[in-house]
Amino acid sequence: MSQQASGETAEKWEEPGKGKRAGFGSFGQPKSDYDKFMDSEGVPVFRGIGIGSVKDLPLADWPRLGGRGSYIQLNGSEGKWGFYIAEIPAAGALNVEKHLYEKVVFVVEGRGSTEVWLEEGGKKHTFEWQKGSLFSIPVNAYHRIVNATSKPALITVGTTAPNLINLIGDVDFIFNCPYKFTDRFSESDDFYVHNEDIEPDPIRGLAMQRTNYIPDLINADLPYDNRRSPGYRRVEPQMTGNKFYIKIGQHETGRYAKAHAHTSATVLMCIGGHGYTYTWPERLGVNPWADGNGHLVERVDYGPFGIVSAAPGGARWYHQHFNASKEPFRLIMWNGPNHPSLVTGLPPGAKQIDHTGMDITEGGTSIPYWMEDPFLRDEFECRLAEDGGKSRMEPSLYEKPDDA
Repeated sequence: MSQQASGETAEKWEEPGKGKRAGFGSFGQPKSDYDKFMDSEGVPVFRGIGIGSVKDLPLADWPRLGGRGSYIQLNGSEGKWGFYIAEIPAAGALNVEKHLYEKVVFVVEGRGSTEVWLEEGGKKHTFEWQKGSLFSIPVNAYHRIVNATSKPALITVGTTAPNLINLIGDVDFIFNCPYKFTDRFSESDDFYVHNEDIEPDPIRGLAMQRTNYIPDLINADLPYDNRRSPGYRRVEPQMTGNKFYIKIGQHETGRYAKAHAHTSATVLMCIGGHGYTYTWPERLGVNPWADGNGHLVERVDYGPFGIVSAAPGGARWYHQHFNASKEPFRLIMWNGPNHPSLVTGLPPGAKQIDHTGMDITEGGTSIPYWMEDPFLRDEFECRLAEDGGKSRMEPSLYEKPDDA
């Protein structure tokens, strides 16, 4: 952009003197194009590590959407993917949208329908949704979300908008590109019919479901996984050919996850039960409380529709999730286009291990229970006892194996 077009006047560059370095040395994080876009929308932007429920966020009129809403950018997710909540007016609808970024919708409250079509006059899909439904909108497809009830409905939406807006820098192009992604859209009548089949994902062999719509994610059956905690269940939906990575996991009653470390991107949303998450920088080690660093550990308590950033600070962070309820603790894990096996910086064919699913003793980043800080077990058992619950963590989990 030229100086005349931008309206900015450039300062004259001066070389540093002998023995001095160029630049300011320290500076504030600049706003990205996506930050500026959010500012222009006129709705609040919530930033932080987490919140007990997205229902507690303030909502403001959102002219572009035709409802009310708020952006969400938890620490560590900036620039990696976008998140917002939107309220659909009672017996009304949001405006028709079309955009180059991917969009995954989870229904927090309400009941209604969604219309999706690729081009004017073309095949239009219409499907119904309710509280707990999850669905995806194909890239650059027209869509309209309609509320069928006399009360406002509430949805949470994950997008790849930051990735596109920050890369291209032209919002008009994002919303008005005429290209039709025919490989992401199908006129088949079963395009938005729930597919329950489970298959291994082609990269790590974990449970995957190819479906563009899940009618009730809160109560859907999940296959056993057993990597995070005893009896852990997990599946990852593959929706409308997205790069956006999302998975659903569940910790059983009286159980909690092993701490594990990875870099920022993941945001967890509770959709069943309630619990709490601890997260701390990897540099604090595996026993932060025993080492006198417990005051540097972050904690978020949350119930249904509460959210927390798993790794809120750029570098790798440990995070550990505890089911404090008398029912299973079910979580949606939003990653955006940040599949852990695809954003490694490694060349094709380089050997990887499932580092967050493997213990430290196996070359991974998960802390085995017998190695974790004793504070965590003691607090968990006390927390359950306060509510009349009981730990179902077998004592053998805390015994060091002979070969360790």
